[in-house]
Amino acid sequence: MSTQKPEPKHIAVIGGGPAGLMAAETIAAEGIAVSVFEKMPTLGRKFLMAGRGGLNLTHIEGQAPFMARYGEAEAWMAPRLAMFTPGRLREWCEDLGQRTFVGSSGRIFPTCMKASPLLRAWRARLDEQDVQIYLRHTWHGWDEAGSLCFTRDNGEELKIEADAVVLALGGASWPKLGADAAWVDAMETSGVEVKPFQPSNCGVNIAWSDVFKERFAGTPLKGIALGFGDKKVKGEAMITDYGLEGGALYSLSPALRASLAGSERTTLTIDLRPEQKQDVIAARLAKVRKGESLSNRLKKALKLSPAAISLLREGPGEMPHDAGELAALIKSVPVTIDSQRPLDRAISSAGGVALDAMDANQMLLARPGVFLAGEMLDWEAPTGGYLLQGCFSSGVGAANGVIEWISEDVSEEDH
Repeated sequence: MSTQKPEPKHIAVIGGGPAGLMAAETIAAEGIAVSVFEKMPTLGRKFLMAGRGGLNLTHIEGQAPFMARYGEAEAWMAPRLAMFTPGRLREWCEDLGQRTFVGSSGRIFPTCMKASPLLRAWRARLDEQDVQIYLRHTWHGWDEAGSLCFTRDNGEELKIEADAVVLALGGASWPKLGADAAWVDAMETSGVEVKPFQPSNCGVNIAWSDVFKERFAGTPLKGIALGFGDKKVKGEAMITDYGLEGGALYSLSPALRASLAGSERTTLTIDLRPEQKQDVIAARLAKVRKGESLSNRLKKALKLSPAAISLLREGPGEMPHDAGELAALIKSVPVTIDSQRPLDRAISSAGGVALDAMDANQMLLARPGVFLAGEMLDWEAPTGGYLLQGCFSSGVGAANGVIEWISEDVSEEDH
């Protein structure tokens, strides 16, 4: 057995978003030297943007329904979520001095609601761990010797050697914040399969009448349920001049995308009163006072908003006056969708590096020692905390893969 002390290891993490920073912290906690390279002038730009309306970190939902949110990637995501659970994420936040709370819908937020205090505390921890941060460093791939190739803002070209690499380069839905998928060529040149990027968690385009969109653009539809195929999602949606946005709609992104891929248009339904049965609604509507208008009847009997009432008139033909027919329409208002919003208007993206291009430790089969995490991988999840949780957990998964890889390497050096 050799008595020579092994050379210290150096890990490069490329990408300064939640997945990359979580990988860096997890590796550094083992006493391993880590450098983070980020092409933007600051860390976590998309993370900060996500927190503008309240940083939804994760969700209190039970394990089975939580896992189902990851759709086709559920089996792949399961062991990552076991490594870093929603409960562990809350503990991690509180260890950084950022208390969390559960909102009325089960979503979990930091008490301050913002991302910036959490990111500052996180950066301070990384500094304590002696993690080196290099901003304005754009990664271009590898040279023939396997060194990492970077360009700085001033045009200077750099080559960095590392014992292992974590790539957490983001998806393709926020190019202005750094998620522009510029890394795809480097992956494909290395023989790594990359699935085409498509919009996820995005709004839809609907040909509203001029009167409807001029009056109601910017108006929320509250307490509704959106239906598509065998799926029905309760929540809210926002009327826009181009169509609809909102969390309930975002949950249907994969199904809508698949339907639109094979058709120019598709139709979803809106249940304006999901908590009331159709026969109860019909009975209330049947109680008509003499001279009462249809709009007044809908407003008084069901407390429908002006926007909801006008939505009933947006479909083909006239709104029915028969109580039974009107109740059926209220429970299932058809809305024709022309298309989803483009990728650069989506909250996140589907597609990316194929999951079977990696081993169980998230290491690329085509490039041993290179581990992947975050939205650059081919998984998707709805908003509501599932997307961020997946990024954090996959960052921990990649880090654990690196730690195991380094441990095996050290063990070989000792013999």
